[in-house]
Amino acid sequence: MIPPRSLRLDDRDIAILAVLSREGRITKTELAARVNLSPTPCWDRMRRLEQAGLIRGYRAQIDLAVLGPHVQVFVTVELDQHRSESFQRFEAVIARMDAVTGCWAIGGGFDYLMSVIAPDVAAFQGVMDGLLDSGAGVRRYFSYIVTKPVKDQPALGAMLEHNRLEG
Repeated sequence: MIPPRSLRLDDRDIAILAVLSREGRITKTELAARVNLSPTPCWDRMRRLEQAGLIRGYRAQIDLAVLGPHVQVFVTVELDQHRSESFQRFEAVIARMDAVTGCWAIGGGFDYLMSVIAPDVAAFQGVMDGLLDSGAGVRRYFSYIVTKPVKDQPALGAMLEHNRLEG
């Protein structure tokens, strides 16, 4: 793997990353056309970006509303104790919980921010009851039900603009 900081990105690399972050299923030929390269050099650049770890994978964005009713809840979590093993235990429990679709260690008044998807509020409460009963060391949590998605896109644009200004 190429260390990311030693990797120099030019405008075409940035264009490739931007297109792929929006359209992961684009064909190589269409991607090459969009970034004004022939297919082989475009593919070589993609491979280099993958090997550098900048592209970790490709996935579909699923519209959960089409599958059926659901709730998305953001949850802030504070742990009982703040020792290394406490954080490791909590993270191990969360890793096994499919309803937890995202979890981030955060600074400030709480230890973690989680995103939870459940069929309804009762099912969400079941997830949280299971977390409390799991021995994960949760002192308290606060729930924030998403009422409407407003913006959901990769943070690539802001990062690339920052890197372009520094480079």
